[in-house]
Amino acid sequence: MSIDAMEQLYQQVILDHAREPHGRGLQPLGLLAGESHQINPTCGDEVTLRVELDDAGRPVVRDVSWDGQGCSISQASLSVLHDLVVGADLDEVDRLAGTFRALMNARGLGLDDDAEELLGDATAFTGVAKYPARIKCALLGWAALTDALIKTGATSPGTPQEDA
Repeated sequence: MSIDAMEQLYQQVILDHAREPHGRGLQPLGLLAGESHQINPTCGDEVTLRVELDDAGRPVVRDVSWDGQGCSISQASLSVLHDLVVGADLDEVDRLAGTFRALMNARGLGLDDDAEELLGDATAFTGVAKYPARIKCALLGWAALTDALIKTGATSPGTPQEDA
């Protein structure tokens, strides 16, 4: 597939998630849950994200719900984040967050096949990493997730999620 065709496919994935976002609509907080409100002061994007964990011995993300406003990149990134982390244990969430940050730091060069397979639709943000001002848009939801997880008490500041 040519670079132009790949970029068009990626742009379509982002637009689809922005138009029909997964996880949008705040759900009531459960017993093992956290909430975070984050703002990107550069562009005004903002999100309130709630995460609920199921702690059957090992915490697993039961649900992520969110509400926010902003550009299609921030809104699509939240939708993709939802799809990636719901059902994942906290170690997997760490791995996903770290891999997504690596993608954003790759300046549009992408990652290896294994990392891109792990990220699934999030690989569509490869082109976003070419534009430093847009990276914060893509990472906004990941920062909210990190903060919300800390607020659940299941993770603490200084763990890998903090850099999301």
